Amino acid sequence: MADLFGASTATVESGLRPLADRMRPKALAEVIGQSQILGEDAPLTVMLASGTLGSLIFWGPPGVGKTTIARLLADETDLHFVQISAIFSGVPELRRVFEAAKIRRQNGQGTLLFVDEIHRFNKAQQDGFLPHMEDGTILLVGATTENPSFELNRAVLSRSQVLVLERLDQDDLRKLVARAEDELGVSLPLDHGAQQALLDMADGDGRALLNLIEQVAAWKIDQPLDAAGLGKRLSKRAAQYDKGGDEHYNLISALHKSVRGSDPDAALYWFARMLEGGEDPRFLARRIVRMAVEDIGLADPQAQAVCLQSWDTYERLGSPEGELALSQAVIYLALAPKSNANYIAYKSARAAAKVTGSEPPPKHILNGATGMMKDQGYGKGYAYDHDAEDGFSGQNYFPEGMERPSLYQPVERGFERDLKKRLEYFSKLRGQRKG
Repeated sequence: MADLFGASTATVESGLRPLADRMRPKALAEVIGQSQILGEDAPLTVMLASGTLGSLIFWGPPGVGKTTIARLLADETDLHFVQISAIFSGVPELRRVFEAAKIRRQNGQGTLLFVDEIHRFNKAQQDGFLPHMEDGTILLVGATTENPSFELNRAVLSRSQVLVLERLDQDDLRKLVARAEDELGVSLPLDHGAQQALLDMADGDGRALLNLIEQVAAWKIDQPLDAAGLGKRLSKRAAQYDKGGDEHYNLISALHKSVRGSDPDAALYWFARMLEGGEDPRFLARRIVRMAVEDIGLADPQAQAVCLQSWDTYERLGSPEGELALSQAVIYLALAPKSNANYIAYKSARAAAKVTGSEPPPKHILNGATGMMKDQGYGKGYAYDHDAEDGFSGQNYFPEGMERPSLYQPVERGFERDLKKRLEYFSKLRGQRKG
């Protein structure tokens, strides 16, 4: 049917729909990316081929196809597709969904229930899915951007398979651009540099890319834009970063391991990524100090002082100038000699302390402050080390009967090389004194 302006109703409706919605794939084979779950011999392909599709949890960043794949799975398996969001749904709506699914099942049709942001449901709400999953009333497909092992109940996880969806890479995004141009019937007015800048703005998010493309395609310009021209018209999408979520832990882990791996360039990159994401510099300052004591230790005793000084400098200068002091500490730590001997010794000492319980110190190193204590042998036989040859008595300081452990084992790097020589020297003297 044509409207008053001669355009068909279908054409008008299509024009009103967002490009991302219009371009949803009609079959799993049309999905761009995610070959790790959709490729040959990949989990979903094998499940569909064997007819054994079970409940699933899709874990991945926004805009990578979680909702689309769930819809297509329902089509592939002739299941009725129901979509809810944990942000807007509560117990009453869940009850209505389950009741409708039961009726559907009695009439011979199953239900694929897609729950977006499933991690937003509390424990009781998540438990509510279990009986309906077990009796086959629903096939649950949950989507989450957060780590399921932290956010979902064990009972739900034990009845589901977690599939990880990944950010779209540059090749995937280029394919998406080509499809969008075919759908719109236009070529984007961008030169090569601007096209690359557009992909960078999307930051691996296919939906974000399609929204950007829709804006660019609507511009009336005579000459293709370069990257600078594009940047004036479009703002860069904020990098994905949740200061309390998965990306927070992923990036701080990357920073810590880059420092441990003596790579200052990588360490600075992850440090900058966290700052760009809005991380509190004080959190980074605390973590940098931890790196100094955990991974450098006594191989470079200055490292901890450098970190504390950089933290103090930040507190005095504030942002953004003070962040330069923190970056200086990051470089220092990355290039410092590494040792976790203190970290290992500390953990070993804690383990030994748990085993020995409340064993008292040997009496010869207890202070005999009263006559009765002296009668009990407190302080008897104590050798004052300053009076001993080499300032070392070699006495036992562990509980009586406890076998002497070797907790601190310095490495042959940095200042600990000297400490190792001292340790070996005292060990030799201890053996001589004991003899």
